[in-house]
Amino acid sequence: MKLATDYCSLMNPSSLLRLPFPRDLTEGGIAYAVRSLPHTYNRMGGSPYDRLRRIVAGVAVELAFRRHLTQNDIPFDVKGATPFTDPDRYDVSLGGHRCDVKSFLLTRREQIRRVRRDPGLLLDAPALVPSDQDAAEGHRDDDLYLFAFATALNAASPRDLQAALAAGQPIHLIHAFPKAWANPQAWTPLGRLALKSDCDSEVTLEIGGQVESREYASEKIVLKPRTRTEASTAFFSVASLHAASPPDGRIALRSPARGETYVIPQIDWGNVWVYGMDIFLTGWLPRGEFRQRARFIPSGTRVFQYSETRVKNLAVDVRDLRPLGALLEKVKEWKKTKSP
Repeated sequence: MKLATDYCSLMNPSSLLRLPFPRDLTEGGIAYAVRSLPHTYNRMGGSPYDRLRRIVAGVAVELAFRRHLTQNDIPFDVKGATPFTDPDRYDVSLGGHRCDVKSFLLTRREQIRRVRRDPGLLLDAPALVPSDQDAAEGHRDDDLYLFAFATALNAASPRDLQAALAAGQPIHLIHAFPKAWANPQAWTPLGRLALKSDCDSEVTLEIGGQVESREYASEKIVLKPRTRTEASTAFFSVASLHAASPPDGRIALRSPARGETYVIPQIDWGNVWVYGMDIFLTGWLPRGEFRQRARFIPSGTRVFQYSETRVKNLAVDVRDLRPLGALLEKVKEWKKTKSP
């Protein structure tokens, strides 16, 4: 499909596509985030659990976009679903053009209230693309940048976590292992992993890691108090532990091959569940045009979606993007002309 260069439609509040953010999108995001842990580059810095929540929300947005396309009979291709060894590759292709969905997670309550009341506020936000991502190899000028915002709460602090549990809300507790365990330089078996807990009650855990082929593998284990239990899977790496409920003591994992015991303090777990509200698909630009029109935003700059940017970005205001609705209609028409 040839991209028109004569678009005259301007972005306005009615151009924004508001989609629901149901629980199954969060579940899909968590499934991806856990599997991608060994390969995820933390370009934003900060807590690994903040990073995981951003990944969860980003995947949720992409899944919501695909769902919207399917429900509205808009044809799209999935060109080699993102392998977990290359999490920055594109998935959706519209009219033969690869799409890179750039999404931004809004979690501040007051900002969420304002955006839900007046989505037009998003028009003044910058559509950001990290400079290092834009400069990476493998991109074409006719690739499409699509921009979206997701509103969601999190329960990251111990107090918020307890409030979520008391309210019957879902949680997903993860301990993310350091690189030496998640992506070790020497690809050798860890031996028969042994786990033990100092907890006063039984704990159900799920080990997430990779086997010799580098395929993701997981194993659920029930730990009785102060009782050593061995895993049966031949792990070569361990990226995460998932606890079904908050442990009330330390958890230890030992690799006999490494001769190391890794101890997880009671407080060193992160709730990566994202309590989604809305997803707003805004606008798009071809990558080449975006680069021509973009201004540079240095790291450390306060913008609509971040208290400060952690990396260098290229930016075009959302109001200066092309409306997504017109593109999707064009894709529909393009498909009709190709049909026999």
